[in-house]
Amino acid sequence: MATTTQEITEAPESQEIDSKYRLIILAAKRSKQLQRGARPRIDIDVTKHKPTRIALEEVIRGKVRFHFKDLNEKAAAEE
Repeated sequence: MATTTQEITEAPESQEIDSKYRLIILAAKRSKQLQRGARPRIDIDVTKHKPTRIALEEVIRGKVRFHFKDLNEKAAAEE
């Protein structure tokens, strides 16, 4: 099995995740969605895998869309 960073960079349609911390934050937010009833975006047996594992796999495979908020741009827009 390839490491997490290899799987992320090999996915052609996925967005690039610049740090392992951002990966964990994205997976944690997706895990909360799954725990609240969201359906998995990958084909996986939900009875054998916990929501955290499913969420991490979704992020690695590029099935979770996200965007960055630039705090500098937001502050400039408010002024």
